[in-house]
Amino acid sequence: MKHYSVMRDIAIENLNIKDDGIYVDATLGYAGHSSEILKRIKKGMLFAFDADSEAINYSRQLLFGIGSNFSIIHSNFINLETELKKLNVNKVDGFLFDLGLSSPEIDDKDRGFSFMQDSILDMRMDKSAKLDAKYIINNYSNEELSNMFFKYGEEARSKLIASNIIKYRQNKEITNTLELVDIIKASVGANYFYKNHPERKIFQAIRIEVNNELEALSIALESAIKMLNKGGRICVITFHSLEDRIVKNIFKKYSEIDEVFKGMPNIPLEYKPILKIINKKPIIPSEAEIKENSRSKSAKLRVVERI
Repeated sequence: MKHYSVMRDIAIENLNIKDDGIYVDATLGYAGHSSEILKRIKKGMLFAFDADSEAINYSRQLLFGIGSNFSIIHSNFINLETELKKLNVNKVDGFLFDLGLSSPEIDDKDRGFSFMQDSILDMRMDKSAKLDAKYIINNYSNEELSNMFFKYGEEARSKLIASNIIKYRQNKEITNTLELVDIIKASVGANYFYKNHPERKIFQAIRIEVNNELEALSIALESAIKMLNKGGRICVITFHSLEDRIVKNIFKKYSEIDEVFKGMPNIPLEYKPILKIINKKPIIPSEAEIKENSRSKSAKLRVVERI
C-alpha cells in the first residue's frame, strides 16, 4: 500500500524524541509518523489514535515489525485525555497531529472522500458513526447547508449551491459523489467551476461536518497542552486555513502573557505562559517534497514546547 507521510522527517526532528519518552501520535493513519517514532524509543512507549479500523489493522502489523512498545487506541483524538488516563498515562513527552487525509483513504472510492471518482457519499473516518455525507446532503435545511459550506468551506457561492441541492433532491435522493459535483457545477457555471474549484471546498466542508473535525481539534489540543511534560513538544501539520487558525490561536493563547498582566513586575504563576513557540512562522514543505507529492503543497507545521 502506497502511503506518503507529509513532512515526516521534519516533524519527527521537531519532536525532539527521547529514547525513554512517552509519545502520542494522535492521527495514526497508515503509521508513517508512528513507525519513525517507534524506531527512536527503545525504552519508551507510543500511543496512537485512529477512528479508522482499516488504518488500524494495517498499521498494527507494520508497527509490530519495528517493536512491541506501542498501544493503538480505536478512537477519535477528541477522547485523547480520557483514553490515555484509562491507561494510567497522565503525562506525555510529545504529541504529533497530522490532520491530512491519508492517500489510501482518498484513493479508496468506497469511502466517498474524493470528488474525482464516483462513489457513494460517505466521508466517515469511523465507519461505525451514524452521520454520513449522504444524510447531510439529503436532510440538512437550505440554511444549514449554506452555513456549513460558508463556515467550513469558505465558499463564496454557498447559498446558490445549497438552494440548488434542495431543488435537485425534491425529485431524487442524492447518493453519489460525482452526482453532487455535477450539481455544484450546474449551480455556479463552468467558468467559475474550473477557475475556483468550489467542489474542493464543498467536499471539505461536508467532511469536517461528518467528522466534527474542528471541535475535535480544539478539544484535543487543549488536552495535549494540559498533559505535556516540561520540555515536551507538540507538532501539528495542518492542510487548510481553518485548522491552521485554530492551532495558531490556541498556541498563541498559552504562549503569551494576558494583556491584563503585561508590564507587571510580579505576574502570578497561573498567568505566566506555559508554551514556547518554536517556529514563529509555520514550516512548509520543501520544493522537492511538493514535487514528489503534490498533496503536501498546502501543508503547514507548527511546533510548541512546554516551559
